[in-house]
Amino acid sequence: MKKNDISRRAFLAATTTTAAAFNLAAAPNSAKVVPGKVSPNEKINVAAIGAGGKGGTDIWACRDENVVALCDVDSVRAEKAFNEFDKAKKYKDYRNMLEEMPEIDACTISTPDHTHAPAAYMAMKLGKHVYVQKPLTHTVAEARLLKNTASEMGVMTQMGNQGHCGDGARDLCEMIWSGAIGAVKSAHVWTHRPVWANQGVAEPLPPMVTPETLDWDRWIGCAPWRPYNSGLAPHDWRAWLDFGGGSLGDMGCHILDPVYMALKIVEAESYSVEVVEQKGQNHETFPIMSTIKYVIPARGDMGPVEVYWHDGHWPDPATGEEIYNRPKRPEGIPEDEELGDNQMNGSFFIGETGIITTGEYGGRSRLVPAKAMADYKKPDPWLERIPEENPYKNWLDGIRTGKLPASNFDYSGPLTEFVNFGNLVVLSGKKLEWDNTVGRVTNVDNPDEIVSKEYRKGWELPC
Repeated sequence: MKKNDISRRAFLAATTTTAAAFNLAAAPNSAKVVPGKVSPNEKINVAAIGAGGKGGTDIWACRDENVVALCDVDSVRAEKAFNEFDKAKKYKDYRNMLEEMPEIDACTISTPDHTHAPAAYMAMKLGKHVYVQKPLTHTVAEARLLKNTASEMGVMTQMGNQGHCGDGARDLCEMIWSGAIGAVKSAHVWTHRPVWANQGVAEPLPPMVTPETLDWDRWIGCAPWRPYNSGLAPHDWRAWLDFGGGSLGDMGCHILDPVYMALKIVEAESYSVEVVEQKGQNHETFPIMSTIKYVIPARGDMGPVEVYWHDGHWPDPATGEEIYNRPKRPEGIPEDEELGDNQMNGSFFIGETGIITTGEYGGRSRLVPAKAMADYKKPDPWLERIPEENPYKNWLDGIRTGKLPASNFDYSGPLTEFVNFGNLVVLSGKKLEWDNTVGRVTNVDNPDEIVSKEYRKGWELPC
């Protein structure tokens, strides 16, 4: 029997042990796998799925543990990590790694977006704790699947939106929740992304010779097959619908996170999303710009609110200079006063009595104009702060203590649904309505199909 057949059999065995469907609550732990217990004085056996690029940063953050295995389809891109952890076993296929190394306690997953969910799902079904880079998943359905699976398996999870472990997001929440600007009526969020090529390209790229050091079949993974082109990997895959999430997928789990948290959107029973404006919509890549509007009804002690997302840029036809898609500056805010982080990324909240702006990760939350902040005293902190504001330590501590990390999948799963649901609207151009309780699009004829995708044979997921 070929090695790939063994790995495929192990993967399918793991993927068929759950009865949890996308819109159902998690089933009991039918896999009969119990996550390994690690004592406070014991090192955790950590493996990396994706060891180059951001994956190298993620596994390096775990260097004080036992780094026992590294998996990457590109030996050149992963060379630095391979050399730094020279005693770790090396793999090209995470399915082989997970099958052959039951001693693995935890995995970092730092691959292109389209392979996050298959890798995380298999790892969790085998009792592994997982740290998954943002966005947690490629589709809406995958986000709920991973949330349910984490709960079912009792593993410690964390999404790599590091700002959620920062003090700034909690400062923002305390300001808004203590009434610094009164009831929030709207919020605007923006990014200067994309910073990669090919966004707005409407045709597939021509075939190129695949580098000998790259396993292209495994890089493609669950996505539809297409020939290699350097415009897809290793960097510019974010532009392409089959692999990434465009500007919203890249930055939404960062910049929308403080908004999602401060406005308690996780408590919303429903919300709708629609396109306000976009340029360059096509069937291959994400648009060069988009503005979308979320409408969130009242939830808990918060009234209804509109949240606008702005991304993209395009050349001025007359001058060639880049025009960036930005929200209109609120009335009364001087032109020379900074909003967000140097106009590149950030958000502002318009309330009944004032305006707050904050940075990409919720940092430097402040009333604007500046004179309003000069007379304001922030409330005494009451939300728990994360030690060292460190998402990796927060996750590893959770594995040892059983305390859920800050951006565990109970939180980051719904946040990722919120982000990915926005991309469904960007792609379709239609207004969509979401039942946040059961996880279902309520105004289309094919609600299950629209939130998921087809998986290439051998990489299927039950969603």
